[in-house]
Amino acid sequence: MLRTITQQAEAIAELRRICDRTQDDSLLHKESTVREVLASVQRQGDLALLQYTAEFDHLTLSLDQLKVSGAELDAAYQQISQEQLDAIRSYAQQIKAFHLKQRRQSQVHFGDHQVVVGQRYTPVDRVGLYIRGAQNISPSPILLNAIPAVVAGVPNIVMLTPPRPEQQMHPAVLVAAQEAGIEAIYRVGGAQGIAALAYGTATIPAVDVIAGSGNIYVTLAKKLVYGSVGLDALTGPPELVILADHTANPSYIAADLLAQAESDPLAAAILITSDTTLATKVVLEVNQTLSSYGILTEKAIAHYGLVITVDDIQNATSLVNGMAPAQVSLALHDPWRLVEHIRHAGSILMGSHTPPSTGQLLVGANPNLPTAGTARYSSGPGVDTFMKQTHLIQYSANALSHSAQHLDTLVQLEGGTAQSLSLRIRSEQSE
Repeated sequence: MLRTITQQAEAIAELRRICDRTQDDSLLHKESTVREVLASVQRQGDLALLQYTAEFDHLTLSLDQLKVSGAELDAAYQQISQEQLDAIRSYAQQIKAFHLKQRRQSQVHFGDHQVVVGQRYTPVDRVGLYIRGAQNISPSPILLNAIPAVVAGVPNIVMLTPPRPEQQMHPAVLVAAQEAGIEAIYRVGGAQGIAALAYGTATIPAVDVIAGSGNIYVTLAKKLVYGSVGLDALTGPPELVILADHTANPSYIAADLLAQAESDPLAAAILITSDTTLATKVVLEVNQTLSSYGILTEKAIAHYGLVITVDDIQNATSLVNGMAPAQVSLALHDPWRLVEHIRHAGSILMGSHTPPSTGQLLVGANPNLPTAGTARYSSGPGVDTFMKQTHLIQYSANALSHSAQHLDTLVQLEGGTAQSLSLRIRSEQSE
């Protein structure tokens, strides 16, 4: 059942509990398992991948079955309809157009005394995408994760996804991967897959950045290999906070809360409103229809669903910023008036006619948004995830001479005896 809270202090406490919902004692056991898997793959390579696939996925694969063959990739195009192919290509173009606006340009600035400074942006060499397994996996997460890397200019992109019981991947998945520019696909899942991408094996090359999301074991593995490899984000269960006023449609809000809860039994689905009548209608509608969505949806609503009523909707932004959720929906008469007050959120959906699905399926924004409060200091993946910034600095002899006195004072102040010599020797020889 969807609960209602009216007291500010209780609301703050509940939002904190929901934000920390994945931090339980069982994580210690899971992390221990993940560390063992990472170490085994690092030591034994492909052999460990095959052993863990048999243990965790209950499938026996040979070494040559880890990589999807060229024949399978070619056949996939014959196994989908022209309409499906056109849809995949259209969606890919849409995602590309969205991310082209994010691409940074290298810059060089010429200052006084022939000083040149700038920034150069270059892509990483290799990216590994982890795509979570499912019986009817959608091509959208493949396109959403791969295309930003392509826009960044990454020359090599590989993909891992857990093997299916019949060992055959859905043809739409294989087509989407090829349309997105992925050069190789491997049947490997779980923490062992993350280990392969981070450390490399004889079959799977090590990468520079890992992108994509999976279960808790995949998330823990990404966390533990960080430093050996770059990451897009450490995402947890999805989160949606809706801010609504008296103009909002209760049926829209109820549907959005249920859609969120349906996606994951740990999903957070929260409404904050200044209209008690709206709150009552939403609670009634959710509770009346909840049983038709299954036990996992009921679990999410019971544990992580919430309706909070406040006196003033503008004051509710402090609750949102305190939680820093992945998604915020502003179902308000004038959402733009409030958007500047939302400082911490992975994405913000504006108005009653912008359901959460629009960001991913219409706009082309990556759905792997920061969760569990990490939106306070991080952003969702994009082109920048796959690029590096390098500083460019050039001083002429005249420029160095002009700055030498102040620079030498600072160098000596910081105890840089050799740095001072490095500076003075140049200054003396240029005189």
